[in-house]
Parts: sequence; structure tokens; C-alpha cells
Amino acid sequence: MTTRRPIRAVVLLSGGLDSTTCLAAALAAGREVHALSVDYGQRHRGELARARALARALGAASHRVVKVDLSAFGGSALTDAAIAVPKGRSARSMSRDIPVTYVPARNTVMLSLALAHAEVIGAEEIHVGVNAVDYSGYPDCRPEFLAAFEKLARVATKAGVGGRPLRIVAPLLRLSKAGIIELGTRLQVPYGRTQSCYDPVHGRACGRCDACQLRRKGFEAAGIPDPTPYARAAKRRT
Repeated sequence: MTTRRPIRAVVLLSGGLDSTTCLAAALAAGREVHALSVDYGQRHRGELARARALARALGAASHRVVKVDLSAFGGSALTDAAIAVPKGRSARSMSRDIPVTYVPARNTVMLSLALAHAEVIGAEEIHVGVNAVDYSGYPDCRPEFLAAFEKLARVATKAGVGGRPLRIVAPLLRLSKAGIIELGTRLQVPYGRTQSCYDPVHGRACGRCDACQLRRKGFEAAGIPDPTPYARAAKRRT
């Protein structure tokens, strides 16, 4: 009697809260996880060391870091040091438009790299921690984008043409930040080891960028203590 191997999945892992929860969810679902991180010239490159440590700690079968320098194009506060990362924005401002922290084509590039890796190792799925509820207005975090990329993968790969289409799995897509944190807490994600901040200060989260604010509010809404060491304390409510 032969034993069927677990479904093999490539999980895009940045070292942040969402992608680490996505990794933990894939493992909990019984996937054989191969984590993939991308060094794209981001100013918050410290997240890559977090990703390595988290992949090892959570039990990924493998972890690979691929370098694709998107800073060559610039156009984003995350890849161009001359562009300031927005700080202290209100929730209304964050939801009003696409912020300057949007990296042009980043998720398209990352999913393409994950697709190549998946074909080589025979993975059937790509898992990505994008979220369409509490997010910063990025167009490549929407369900329409994921559906379009999955369709592309069916016609652009040997596996797809051969009748083995690869699935794009986004388990956090419809969850709020609080819902993501509640899920990750049940899965025992070590959130104190993750990094969400776009502009860390001496290794500590700045506490004021959009990512830090969404993270803080998520923990508060979930009623779960935030283990993040912030360089700047949250303002007290009166």
C-alpha cells in the first residue's frame, strides 16, 4: 500500500505578521511547506532574517531567499531612500488612496518567482498572506488580482498545460487584522519574532507607519497583548 505524500506548497514569507500566519496555517492544514522570501531592495531588510528564523522555528521543509532588486526602478518609499515613509496617518487617510509604500508590481513579481519555484519542486499550491480587509489600499492584494494570476498560471506553465493547474491559496484574504491575529494565536505563531514595520528604528518597530498602526490596532481589537517592541509608544486615549 502506497502512502500519498502531503500536498506540496510554496509559501511566500516576508517575516511579517500576515505571511507568518499564512505559513502556520499551511502547516496546520498538513501541507509540505517550502518557504520563499524575496530580497527586493526593501529598506526594512531586517525582515529577511526574521523570515529565516521563523521558517526554521515553525518547521518548513525548506526556505529560500531570492534576490530581485526592485530598487533599480524605485517609485516606492520601501525601495527609494529619498521617499519618506508616511507616519501617523489616520485610518481614513490610509483607506483613501494607494500609498507611496506601494511597490510597483511587487506581488506580481513575487508570485511569479513562487510559480517558478513551485514548478521546479512539483508544488501544487502557492500560499500568500495578502489581505483585502485591513490593508493599505494596494491593488495587488485584491481577490481579482489573485484570480487573474491563477488563470495566468494555468496557461503559462508546463504543469498547467499538462492538466495539473496550480492553485493560489490566500487564507487571510477575508479576515480583519484582528481575525488574523486570533487565528495565528490559536496556531501558536510567535508574533514577537515577526516584523511588520516599514521603517524600523535601530531594530525596533517605529510605531507610526501604516503597518505598525494596523498591527497595533489588530492586537487591540483582538484583545491580545501586542509583543512588539516599538520605538515610539502609542498615544494614550483620553
